[in-house]
Formats: sequence, C-alpha cells, structure tokens
Amino acid sequence: MDKNSKIAFLGLGTMGAPMARRVLAAGYPLTVWNRSPERAEVLAGEGARVAQTPAEAVQEADVVVTMLADPVAVQGVVARFAPALQPGACLIEASTIGAQALAEVSGLLPAGVTLVDAPVMGSADRAAAGELSLLVGGDADGVMPLLELFGTPVRTGAVGTGAALKIVLINAVVAGVTAIGEAMALADALGLSEELVKRAMAASPLAGIAGRAFAQGSHFPLRLAAKDVALATAAADLPLSQAVYERVTAYPEAVEEDLGQIVRYVRG
Repeated sequence: MDKNSKIAFLGLGTMGAPMARRVLAAGYPLTVWNRSPERAEVLAGEGARVAQTPAEAVQEADVVVTMLADPVAVQGVVARFAPALQPGACLIEASTIGAQALAEVSGLLPAGVTLVDAPVMGSADRAAAGELSLLVGGDADGVMPLLELFGTPVRTGAVGTGAALKIVLINAVVAGVTAIGEAMALADALGLSEELVKRAMAASPLAGIAGRAFAQGSHFPLRLAAKDVALATAAADLPLSQAVYERVTAYPEAVEEDLGQIVRYVRG
C-alpha cells in the first residue's frame, strides 16, 4: 500500500466512524457509505467522498473495510457490492460475525479479491486513538499499514481464525460482566458496601473484567452483546453462555444501553 491507495469504508456506527476518521487523517483517499446517509455526510465535511450505494463505494477501491452490525447486514452489503470489486482488491471484514458467516461472505467474492478478517476488541475511544486490538486472519501483509492505523494487529492464522477468536473473547467478556452483576447482587444481599466490593475487585484477579463492568463512557449496546453471545451458543454447546444470553436479553428497555449497565439490572 501507499498513500495513493484508495480506501472504501462501509459502516459508520460507533466504531466505524472513528476508524474511518483515522484513515482520513492518514491521508488516504477515502470513500464512505452508510445505511443512514447522515452519518456519511458528517465525514464528507472532513474530506471523504460519499457514495450513494455500496457498489459505488467500492468500484475504484484498492481496499474495502466493512464494519457493520451483524452477519445479516454484512452478507447483504457484500452481496450488493461484490460484483463491483476490482481484481486485486482486498476486503477487510472488521465486523463481529463469526467464522461461519465469514465463510459465506468469502463465497460472495469474485476471483482475484483477497479476504482478510480483522474484527476488533476495544471501545469507541480506543478506536479514535488507534488503540484497538485487531484479530487478523488471512493474508494481510499487503494491508498492514492500514490495519496499524486502527491499533495493534494480532495475527491469528488462516482466514476465519480472527473471526472465531473474536467470538471466543467477546463471549467471555459478556459472561464476565454479567457475573460481576451477580457478584454485586450477592454483595447487596450480604450487606456489603458497594465501595468495599469495588475496591476488593480492583485488587483481585477480577480487576480487568470489573473495570469493564464499571467503565464510564463506553458504549457497547446490549443488543450487540446478545448477538455475539448468540453466535457463540450457535457454534458450541455452552450452557453458561445460554444462561448469559437469557439474562442480557431480559431487559428489552435496555437494548441500546452499554453492556456495563447489565450490572445495574441484575442487582435489581
């Protein structure tokens, strides 16, 4: 890659928008598309070209990045733009969709297009700072300069291994945050003060997951957490994860709230 490489970025939500801004800041020619056009128009004011359709977005792109909500969205958008991809292009699939859905995406791509899976771990503030962890599967050597704009790439092996590892990690995070909620409910029942329990957690092996549970300013909606746990339970027999899924979907009024808020709901 060089600074003349044309990039297309599709999906400008909580994570996609700050990632796309980093591409612009690095000086790459950038075309963006989003299902809700107003999100794309914001980036137009910062120098991006706005495409009206996914196919228009990718037709001259050397590298395409997709950051969309779920497997259905990714497959639908890729199906719309795949015929317009130019030979030699690379698709970086950064959404959290799992290995099976990624294989289905691969089947949509024309010959001569490289697929790299690079789902990310981290929050919107880390995306803006270029501090994400990227779980990278496939032949990504040619696009490493772009991936490194977003954070630290962790090479996982063949195509699909990044997508698979993301499900393993995020499922554990969701389960852990939910378990913190139950721990706080138990502490309440035993008459322990919240401050005491938080201090003890911070000094224990629970520190990392408790930090995420009580984080301020993070926004990973419960609906997406539920989607990720569902991908995990579809891939293996996971009774604990199934119980977590039932818990995180038990509060329909909270689907747009951050994962950490499950602690408040579990405590009651």
